[in-house]
Amino acid sequence: MFRNGLLMTVLVVVCMSVGLAFAADGGNSKKGKYLWKTNCQTCHVQGAEGGVLSPSSKTTKEWTEFFDKNTKPIIMEKCKKFPEANLKDIRTYMIEHAKDSDQPETCG
Repeated sequence: MFRNGLLMTVLVVVCMSVGLAFAADGGNSKKGKYLWKTNCQTCHVQGAEGGVLSPSSKTTKEWTEFFDKNTKPIIMEKCKKFPEANLKDIRTYMIEHAKDSDQPETCG
């Protein structure tokens, strides 16, 4: 009985460590949502200069490629001034809510 308990404790600690390692590498999705809605969404609605764009406009792979391929030259001037951490938060939000994710979001 003690052995099973010890094994479960070790497994929980390992899983938590792995989860924290991934979280430290990624951004904050809730902060990314706030940043998107307050800074980006105004230009990415029907009739606006950026055209309609939301997290569910692309798949997880498409968003990952968009952010990973040094796309800063095509990102609006306003976004270029964001600290890297803010762009990471927006990236995380867009990927976590892509159209093929478990929680697609339209920001509507």
